[in-house]
Amino acid sequence: MKLPDFEAWAIFAKVAERGSFSQAAKELQLSPPTVSKAVSRLEESLGAALFSRNSRHMSITQVGQRALERANRMFLEAELAENEVRGGGIQPSGLIRMTVPTTFGLRYVAAVLPSFLEAYPEIDVFVSFTDTLADLVLEGYDLAIRIATLSDSALKARRICTVRRILVASPEYLNRLGRPSHPRELEGRKSFVYVNGDTCGVIRLTERQTGESYTLSQSARFQSDNGEGFLPALEAGLGFGLLPDFIVSDALKEGRLEEMMPAWGAEDIALYLVTTGNKLRPQRVSLLMDYLVRQFEAPSWRLPV
Repeated sequence: MKLPDFEAWAIFAKVAERGSFSQAAKELQLSPPTVSKAVSRLEESLGAALFSRNSRHMSITQVGQRALERANRMFLEAELAENEVRGGGIQPSGLIRMTVPTTFGLRYVAAVLPSFLEAYPEIDVFVSFTDTLADLVLEGYDLAIRIATLSDSALKARRICTVRRILVASPEYLNRLGRPSHPRELEGRKSFVYVNGDTCGVIRLTERQTGESYTLSQSARFQSDNGEGFLPALEAGLGFGLLPDFIVSDALKEGRLEEMMPAWGAEDIALYLVTTGNKLRPQRVSLLMDYLVRQFEAPSWRLPV
């Protein structure tokens, strides 16, 4: 009976993780030819190419993507076995690939990552700051932060905290055009429309005491796929908009913006950590998830209702 080529599988997983034969060789303390030969050996054994590569670019193939899930599971099982036998004494290591929303990531995630990296010097992190929803499996991400109302999917989601969406405008805007008491008074007024969502241009509001609901169709003055880009124009009194609390909390506290119609509110969304449906998860990913939960379960941007 021929045993599986575990070394080749482990090398393949490291090449896929690093996206580079040379980087994988450096981390594994092997020569580049040794790494290349191991992957070629595995490809020959499987009868399929795992990577598509030329002199300038390398990408994992569809076969490679399917094989990578198996390789990572083997690698993780071996890591867990070694850690268990050694009494939990193995230092967590490896690369974590994460995708996070642009504004939230730059404002908050980037601010807390240094402490995590200092605590775990053998763990490396790649972060994509983007409001585009990535396919975690196809694009090889271990973890995503999502701020939304999540639909059912094969992904696993861990809820961290509530995110309020607040209708805001500048004091100058409200002094000039008046402070409405009912959403119907906003019909026809120009507003700021976030276009990277399922309900683009529509705001559903509910009166907090009576439960009365109203759907406001926005007339766009300014549209964007990033809410933070609205702040200068909002503060200049050029319209109103519905934005998450983590974007507007400072402006509200400092009086640069005001909450409009506080008796009415939009449905809350939430901050989630999202992973693939795999039952096994590398220790380094679990450590980062637990760390992020501790950082954001009682968020600094939270405002009183």
